[in-house]
Amino acid sequence: MKAIDVIAAVLLVIGGLNWGLVAVSHFDLVAALFGMKFGETSTLSSIVYALVGLSALYQAVSFKGIQHRWGHSQVPARAN
Repeated sequence: MKAIDVIAAVLLVIGGLNWGLVAVSHFDLVAALFGMKFGETSTLSSIVYALVGLSALYQAVSFKGIQHRWGHSQVPARAN
């Protein structure tokens, strides 16, 4: 399962960087990689966008499980 966690994290970073580029410079990295203009989609770019979305859903639904698998299930208590 750790491999899926890493793949999902990498896809989320790719998606986050793409959205950052869209916001800052109106540049769609995924579209550019597939030889398209800003805002255009193809089957391949739609697959990339779908994988990024599924990765986000996976991370959101299994957040506690991911923390547990990676040994971060306990948050240290704050001293008063």
